[in-house]
Order: sequence, then structure tokens, then C-alpha cells
Amino acid sequence: MPSSSYSVLRPYIAADFKVDIDNQDILNFPVSTSSPAIEANSYYFGHPEWAKNYFESCHRDEVFKSSWEAAIGSWDDKIVIDIGCGPGNLYATLGGKPQLLIGVDISYGALSMAQRLGYTAVKADAHQLPFISNFADIVVLNATLHHCDYMDIVLQEAARLVRPGGILITDHDPQLTAWNFQGLGLWLWNLRLGLYRLMKRGGHASAAEQTWGLATEVHHRPGDGVTPELYYKVLEPLGFSVKVYPHNHTVGAEVLQGNYGESDKKYRLAQLWSGINPNSPQAALSLMCIATRH
Repeated sequence: MPSSSYSVLRPYIAADFKVDIDNQDILNFPVSTSSPAIEANSYYFGHPEWAKNYFESCHRDEVFKSSWEAAIGSWDDKIVIDIGCGPGNLYATLGGKPQLLIGVDISYGALSMAQRLGYTAVKADAHQLPFISNFADIVVLNATLHHCDYMDIVLQEAARLVRPGGILITDHDPQLTAWNFQGLGLWLWNLRLGLYRLMKRGGHASAAEQTWGLATEVHHRPGDGVTPELYYKVLEPLGFSVKVYPHNHTVGAEVLQGNYGESDKKYRLAQLWSGINPNSPQAALSLMCIATRH
């Protein structure tokens, strides 16, 4: 008897990809090459306790919900692909009734959680997505790019799936200029790790959880991250109108009106000690990108 997920996704799977289907109805596309980042993401987000901590503590607040609702509008009755869906934080927060909600991740354990929320689960490498081009109404990547080895390639692959008139949205990837800590600012930033473990903050409740969690974030460190130029350089040649919105995770829908809010004092202090103006858009912690395909 054919898999129900495979039956639904078959029209959208590229012909040259082979798929395995397990008894949980998760579509598994083999990864051609591995890397420390892929291994870390698979292990960390597949760990039942750590994935639960992440699900409960990240991207679930009203500010997050407000900014994403403003960016998407409504995804009801639309084909949506959530790349790097993890345990399903985005859909758990936004709700709604997409016609088809495809969740792509490298972590089998995270996909199992997302599937229970309503995702059609696909285990695949975001650098080489197993789908035909130009079929999705909305493609989203929330806190995904900085977990991937090659952010530009993942962005290109995501863009390839968007139909004309469709939208691509990314958010919660660290802005390079905001996190380029130096000197005393870098010292303060490194000091946080021990404090987070003492506080048993979500994602840092143990040394192992913290170590593996940090290993997943390959582009979230001083001197690394996303830039507005990345989005323009990759997406505009592919036929997208691109808008980039810096923000500090403290403002909802107003982000799309250019209000980037104010970050927490610990970030502002580290930025000041690093010679970064904390009141500038370049100091905003994340970039949201909304790109519409012509």
C-alpha cells in the first residue's frame, strides 16, 4: 500500500531523487554528503529532551507571531514549505489551514514531532532539495540559514521552489554586523555560556545540550552571520523583489514599518564594548527577508 505522504507529494518530487519511506510515513531522501553541521543538527534536534526544550522556549511568543503574521498574511489553502522546520515551532505558533504544509529537516526526531502537529515530513538536505521548481505559494525558513554550511546555496534552493507570485520569507538569522563582538564585548559574550548553564536556560540546561546546540549554529558567532547583501545578491537575479527588515526580537508587525526595536541590555553592552552603535539598524540582532517572485 503506498505511503499517504508519498501520494500527496509525488507530483512535486523531482524525477531523479530516490526516496525511502518508513513506517511512520516520513519521506527520507539520502544525503549525498555529510558534515559536522548536518550531524549536529540531526543529533541535537533529534534528542527528545533537547528538542522539547527548543520547541517550548524558541519562536513561540506573541511578538514573533505578530511579525510572521504580518509577513505571510494568510497561508490558508496554500502550498507551504517550511525548510528547517525543526520540531514544528512555526506552525505551532501561527496555526492556520494550509492546503499542504511540507516540513523539511535533517533531523528525523524533529520531523517526528512536526508530523504530529500536521506537517507532511520530509528528511532531506536543504542544500539539495528533492522537489521540482516553482510549485510553492510560500516558502519559509525560520532560524534556518545559519544552521547550514552554505547559506547562499540553501537560499537559492529555497527560492527555486517558489512559484511566480509566491513569496519567500526568512527570519531569525543573526546579522553579521550586530554580532561582530571584539575585545571586552567578546569577553562578555563568551561569559554568558557559564551563566546560562547555571540558570538552566532553555537550550543550555546541561553542558552536553549547550555544546551540541552551539555546534548546530555554524554561522552564529562573532564575525559571521547574514547581511542584507546576501539576500539581494542571491534573490534579485532569480526574479525576486527583495525587502530586508532588521529587528531585535522585541517588535512585532511594526518590524515591516522599519521599527527594529531595542535589544536586551546584555547585547547592547557587548556591542558598545565592541565599538558597535547599539541604536543603529546594523546592530539589530536578526534580519527578516520577504521576497516576492515576479
